[in-house]
Amino acid sequence: MTERTPTPIDRIADAWVDTLAVRKPELATYIGRPEGQDRFADYSPEGLEADAVAARETLAQLRAATPVDDVDRVTQQDLGDDLALDLELHEAGWPLRDLNVIASPSQEIRNVFDLMPTDGVEDWATIARRMAAVPDALAGYIETLRAGIAAGVVPAVRQVREVVGQIDRYIADDGFFATLAAQAAPGEGELPASLRADLDGGQRAAREAYSGLQAFLRDELAPAAGEGDGVGRELYALHSRRFLGAVIDLDETYEWGVEELARMVAEQERIADQIVPGATVEEAIAFLEKDDSRKLHGTDALREWMQRTSDAAVAELGRTHFDIPEPVRRLECMIAPTQEGGIYYTGPTDDFSRPGRMWWSVPEGVTEFDTWRELTTVYHEGVPGHHLQIGQATYNRAELNSWRRLLAGSSGHAEGWALYAERLMEQLGYLDDPADRLGMLDGQRMRAARVVLDIGVHLGKQRPDGAGAWDADFALDFMRRNVNMDDGFVRFEVNRYLGWPGQAPSYKVGQRIWEQVRDAYQAAQGAEFSMKEFHKRALDLGGVGLDTLRTALVG
Repeated sequence: MTERTPTPIDRIADAWVDTLAVRKPELATYIGRPEGQDRFADYSPEGLEADAVAARETLAQLRAATPVDDVDRVTQQDLGDDLALDLELHEAGWPLRDLNVIASPSQEIRNVFDLMPTDGVEDWATIARRMAAVPDALAGYIETLRAGIAAGVVPAVRQVREVVGQIDRYIADDGFFATLAAQAAPGEGELPASLRADLDGGQRAAREAYSGLQAFLRDELAPAAGEGDGVGRELYALHSRRFLGAVIDLDETYEWGVEELARMVAEQERIADQIVPGATVEEAIAFLEKDDSRKLHGTDALREWMQRTSDAAVAELGRTHFDIPEPVRRLECMIAPTQEGGIYYTGPTDDFSRPGRMWWSVPEGVTEFDTWRELTTVYHEGVPGHHLQIGQATYNRAELNSWRRLLAGSSGHAEGWALYAERLMEQLGYLDDPADRLGMLDGQRMRAARVVLDIGVHLGKQRPDGAGAWDADFALDFMRRNVNMDDGFVRFEVNRYLGWPGQAPSYKVGQRIWEQVRDAYQAAQGAEFSMKEFHKRALDLGGVGLDTLRTALVG
């Protein structure tokens, strides 16, 4: 492939990645950049304002530049939209209340350690220094949340209380930081005694800092926090744009979600009858849950099954339906070092020295896993889902600047593609077993239910049963009736939706938009339409917002 000569817009985008790598070292770790691996971002109000200044300057440069080709036009639209939205959220005061159970600074400061290399003595020395830097990072974060209290801009008390509980698992004697330091070892040999001491000092500093954050949350923020979980229409619209990279009609989408949920239920009922004639969905699931041949016992068996299933999909699809570059063929399946619940993917570094990884954060006490329920998850997180999508963009350095390859995109683009990929695997025959297909539909039903729940709670809409407005109690009951999961998973999921507005619907709404774009592209191509060519063109764009995707492919 001929390498594209960088344009002025490419250079602006690349410079923005450089800026982010310096200002947000955690992000640098995520993409495999060397900058500041023993530091954290500045989470204080001053640091956040400096981030906003940098974003305004880059946005001005970008808007003043002239595109030279279609690649430039996509970059200009997508990066411009992203920067503008970041600034809108900043002006709306969102950082002052940025606390939730899954994706706020409280978790991000801890999570970065999962991605740090641990192969040699210097790697562990870097980890020790970064642990010692946790107190300053959390102090800045507390300062920002305290400014939110003063301004009356606060998170929901439910999120505060849940994060207080999470921190217990960070600071315990057998918790994350103590365990990380105790298990430190280079690939070969022993760590120097001085480094052991640094690691011990670092883990104690990190635990003490998190204890301080916990006390602040419990004693200062919780009494001031809001009782309501919904963020309201105006703020929700911003977050919906953030996670979709598209503007949608929230009321129409809510009604579509109700209809889509009903379609998923009907489809599940048809499959349940194939598994056990005359059975309800619940009865078919109960039948499958008793089938020990479809169970995995323990996290070691889970990880091995994930890896085996993923490797087979890469090998088979790489021969038949996709051109998968060699570096992208490597995907590591991991059990996360936390017990928060959830399954997630982290992309490869720019040079693929750290491969893409599929992580499973297994809640405490969960020891059995149903393969029929989780097969589609492996395809969602791996190939042809997130790993193919993100790995392909990372690999496409001949055409895409570093922003487009490593940081661009939206949850709706990524998660929508992953749900689209699940349906694709059904069409390709990988879910012909009715049990596996029921598992896929279980996930699709859950994602449809989340559209209704998330918009319903945050906009204060009327419940589908007409018995008043949505609230957290009804949301939990609604979710329990629409998913078949361990109750610990369900509670975590609902708390996640309540504290992370707009993210949960991005999966199913993203899938809807992906399918709309494909159908419009097919109509425009007519007899010349090729599904394989559509997928290649779409993935070669890299991560983009869904409005950008639509514009680039169908105008």
